Amino acid sequence: MDENKMLFTAHSLVASLIWGAVGMGFFVYGKKQQSMVPMFGGLFMIGVSYFIESALYMSLAELGLLAGVYWLKKQGY
Repeated sequence: MDENKMLFTAHSLVASLIWGAVGMGFFVYGKKQQSMVPMFGGLFMIGVSYFIESALYMSLAELGLLAGVYWLKKQGY
């Protein structure tokens, strides 16, 4: 296996672990507070960490989801 490929795999694994944990936190918070926006935002964050392989694109997508959850909560949803 090429060393560069291994580095990208390690980076995506670490990014997936971090973003999946953040998504799980959002899901648990939303479930306990009975708020649909953080709960479904957390589920989407977990899903994105499974389906996007690149750590950079995964992080950009997750930051977009975080911004979306924040914006929806500010709008009163």
